[in-house]
Amino acid sequence: MSKLVFATNNPHKIAEIKAQLGGEYDFLSLKDIDCLEEIPETTGTIPGNARQKAHFVKDNYGYDCFSEDTGLEIDALGGAPGVDTAHYAGPERSAEANNAKVFAGLTGEAVRTARFRTFICLLLQGEEHLFEGRCEGTISTELRGAEGFGYDPIFIPAEGDGRTFAEMSGAEKRQFSHRARAMAKLQDFLRKNATD
Repeated sequence: MSKLVFATNNPHKIAEIKAQLGGEYDFLSLKDIDCLEEIPETTGTIPGNARQKAHFVKDNYGYDCFSEDTGLEIDALGGAPGVDTAHYAGPERSAEANNAKVFAGLTGEAVRTARFRTFICLLLQGEEHLFEGRCEGTISTELRGAEGFGYDPIFIPAEGDGRTFAEMSGAEKRQFSHRARAMAKLQDFLRKNATD
């Protein structure tokens, strides 16, 4: 199979995906194909943004590719931050500010249920495929743990043992991770449809 582009320059996401794929697949990052501009994410939905990013790379650089978009949906906040997950507290995409805004919004809230949803859009040989992964959980009342990135210090997966993602190793997080689940579906598809 010719190399796929993973439509991101986020080093944390690249590391997570490489750890999951191991040596089974290799892929190029946006930096590898000299795509350094900000790819638009303007559709207003998580799957729509994943599709938009993949099509941008294909249309402008010609590569088969996959892209992902992830949202944290908190029930007590009406599903926010949702599609605005990365820049919930502002365009600078500060994890600290985003987490602080979530805590402020949940002040006094007893019900702290939430979920992560990841959509991966694969463009391969002229066809589009969409894969979803999700992880149900709750929002903690304080920052906990030093691993991971983003909202990991405040998200407690329901299937876990009460630790946040940031209190888990990468391998432990992948057991429950929304992104890992979407990637597993992508891996399965690529295995079944592998071409040289």
